[in-house]
Amino acid sequence: MIRRVLIVCVGNICRSPMAQVLLAQRLEAVAVESAGIGALHGEGADPLAVQLMQQRGLDLSAHRARQLTALIAEAADLVLVMDRAQKQYVERRFAALYGRVYLLGSSHGAGGPPDARFEIPDPHRKGLASFEQSLALIDAGVDAWCARIAGVTTRAGAGTAALSTDHSSS
Repeated sequence: MIRRVLIVCVGNICRSPMAQVLLAQRLEAVAVESAGIGALHGEGADPLAVQLMQQRGLDLSAHRARQLTALIAEAADLVLVMDRAQKQYVERRFAALYGRVYLLGSSHGAGGPPDARFEIPDPHRKGLASFEQSLALIDAGVDAWCARIAGVTTRAGAGTAALSTDHSSS
């Protein structure tokens, strides 16, 4: 059963906080957190991320970046990252997570076709258009994973919970 999802990016001020609040909004029974592999520890979310979430009625004003640690990572049932380099880093740094780390843009892990994989570029310091592009990709990933997580959470009561086991580049 998936009870805790961790969203990871680099600084934990742009992509992962947006994905966190979007996923948490849709999966109320699941604890959703975020962290960064090179977090700007203690910093608030980027003002453009705050603005875009505010337009959707979501509040990022209290968000504070935090560094990914073993304690945070290993508490997660599922870890969603923004790109393949982050996936490799997390799996190498926290070997216990192997099999629980996927791309947020890996919709095949959510039941889509294997070729429907995408990375979510970092919009930090690149302006509103870049944030909007990243947010559109985050939305697509959140949509796909919400369906998959809800399915796993529902089936877990019947003892059939499992995510895709293809770890090649998901």
